[in-house]
Formats: sequence, C-alpha cells, structure tokens
Amino acid sequence: MSYHDFETEGRRLTILRILARRNQFTTNEYSLNDELKGAYAHIVSRDKLHGDLAWLEEQDLVIVQQPRAGWLITLTGRGADCAEGLANVPGVAKPRPGA
Repeated sequence: MSYHDFETEGRRLTILRILARRNQFTTNEYSLNDELKGAYAHIVSRDKLHGDLAWLEEQDLVIVQQPRAGWLITLTGRGADCAEGLANVPGVAKPRPGA
C-alpha cells in the first residue's frame, strides 16, 4: 500500500468517526474540515474533501446534501458500522483496537 492510499484511508475513517460523535450524526463541510485540520492534522483542500465525501457517499457510508451555503454530511447506518469496525469497506482504514 502506498503512503497516499494509507493517508486517504485514514482520513476517510476519521471523517466517519467525527460524524459518529456529532449530534444527529450530521455536520457541515466547514466544521468537518476544521476538525480534520485541528484535531487530526489532515490538511486538505476543499476539492480533496469533496472527493472523499463523494466517494463515501458512493459507498453508502454518508449522505451528502449540497445547498448553496456548503455541503451537509450525514452518517448512514453502514457508515456508523464502518466507523466502529463492525463493517469492512475497502478504501477505509480499519479502526485499531482501543482507539
């Protein structure tokens, strides 16, 4: 596995885990990107974040709504299972035990 793949899979898992902790399992792209940068040191462009979110939506892990002011992202049941390590989705890192 390349470093790029390792980083991408870890970032996707992080997105799912952030959503799993949010009220109603929903957040907007700005808050999500701020937490990715601040708490997890995943510094990515909006384009890269949008790419990850589109990919996660294709896998039925999140639902993305695109109103004018910014994207709203909601975790699905399958996404929650993946965030907890109960489902295995190629392209998303598996959580480590105790993490």
